[in-house]
Amino acid sequence: MKTKKKSEFAKLPTGDKTLLTIGYVILGLFVLAIIFPIIYIILASFIDPITLQNKGLTFDFQHWTTTAYERVLGNSQIWIGFKNALIYSVLFTIISVVVTLLAAYPMSRMDFKGRGFFNTIFVITMFFGGGLIPTYLLISDLGMLDTIWAILIPGAFSVWNMIIARTYYLGIPRDLQEAAEIDGASEMVYFFKILLPVCTPIIATISMWQFVGMWNSYFDAMIYLNDASKQPLQLVLRAILIQSQPEAGMVSDMQSTAERAQLAELLKYATIIISSLPLMIMYPFFQKYFDNGIMAGAVKG
Repeated sequence: MKTKKKSEFAKLPTGDKTLLTIGYVILGLFVLAIIFPIIYIILASFIDPITLQNKGLTFDFQHWTTTAYERVLGNSQIWIGFKNALIYSVLFTIISVVVTLLAAYPMSRMDFKGRGFFNTIFVITMFFGGGLIPTYLLISDLGMLDTIWAILIPGAFSVWNMIIARTYYLGIPRDLQEAAEIDGASEMVYFFKILLPVCTPIIATISMWQFVGMWNSYFDAMIYLNDASKQPLQLVLRAILIQSQPEAGMVSDMQSTAERAQLAELLKYATIIISSLPLMIMYPFFQKYFDNGIMAGAVKG
């Protein structure tokens, strides 16, 4: 008679089982806290605003409507903001990843003179900043106000990402560089042709972080950009979500103030869904690299 093999969980001591169970319960609560609002937003974006206000969520499809999506997708400012947000996010990610990887390489070399000094300078900037007004004056003096560079340049270098990349470099065997030096490879050849190809997980992780950060950012654009044609999607969403004022043209045919307010409420949910789609589409392609990249700092520091 064959005996069933015990699962890995069953083999654990009682204390470990208790700890894991508590952890799973807490994790499950966090998942539910995330899933329920998402489900509510998705359903609410299709329900007639009057029905939603009076009865809440309903599965009576007679009260469902696509009016919010029709108005959002039919508004030119939404598409301009979407295009700007995509351009800013892609360019910011490229610039940030390049600068971060280049800065992390010398900081990972033990023979780099001044390594400790620069490490100290970098860490100080993580805790202390110049503040909003000095930063604004600097951007103004550099002539970058109301330009794309005011969005891309100031936050392109992240010390935290540099530390993560440096730690990942340190985890790569020194033998790889020694073999490259024996074959006559220069530092540039080693970095671009040998080192970077084996750093795909950390590159993908940093790219994901920076893209999401720029995609969700609106404050810098609100401060530095005045031209509506340069504003990203997040400022359009801010007008809808915070100010409850849909963009011009989205409710131009609505005369009643009550109807305008109801439609504005419905538009909130539709714009949240539309603005989140690129991130939900992109994440599965980066997921296989994400776990390896995020765990880089747990191996060697």
